[in-house]
Amino acid sequence: MLVLGGPSGSGKSRWAAHLSREHRWPIVRLDDFYKDAGDPTLPMSSLGIADWDDVRSWRCEDAVEALEQLCRTGELVAPVYDISASAATGTQQVRLDGAGTVIAEGIFAPYVIEPLRERGLLAGAYCVHHNRWITFVRRLIRDLSEHRKPPLVLVRRGLRLARAEPGIVRQQLRLGAEPIRPKELARRLAQRP
Repeated sequence: MLVLGGPSGSGKSRWAAHLSREHRWPIVRLDDFYKDAGDPTLPMSSLGIADWDDVRSWRCEDAVEALEQLCRTGELVAPVYDISASAATGTQQVRLDGAGTVIAEGIFAPYVIEPLRERGLLAGAYCVHHNRWITFVRRLIRDLSEHRKPPLVLVRRGLRLARAEPGIVRQQLRLGAEPIRPKELARRLAQRP
C-alpha cells in the first residue's frame, strides 16, 4: 500500500491519478470515508459547514478495514462521497487486477500509516506539499469549479487552511509520512513494479 497524504489542494489526487495511469495501480480515495451530514459525531466549523479538515469528520477504522480487504481479497466496494451534498452518494468497485501496489490517498491518509504497518501492508507513505499559497490557489480553483460550497465560504476556508498548512504538514510527518514535492514523488516511484 502506497499512502499519499498532504494538505487539501496539494495535488495528491492528481498525482495519484497520474501514477495510476502510468503504472496501472488502483486508487482508494480515502476522502470518500467522510461521515455523512446528520451524523451526530460530525464536527462543524465556525463557517457553518461540516469541518472536513478535522480528523473526527472521517471514518479511519472503516478506511483501514477497506484497505485491508482490498489487499486480502483483491476487490472492494468503496463509497463515493460528494462534498457538496455532505454525504456518500454512491459506490465504486476497486480491484487489484494483479497490481503489486495500491494507492491510498487523502488528507487524512497518514492516519492509516501505523495500522497498515502493523498489518504488514505498508509499502511507503508520503506527504505531498508545495508552498502554502500555491496550494491555496489550486484548492480554490478546484473547489470553485466543483461548486463544493458558496464562493465566500471557500475563500474563508482556504485562507484558514493556508495559515494552518505548516502545522498540517508537521502533523503528517509525525504520523510517519515523508515530505515530498510532487515531481520528486513521480521520479522516485518511476521504478516501482
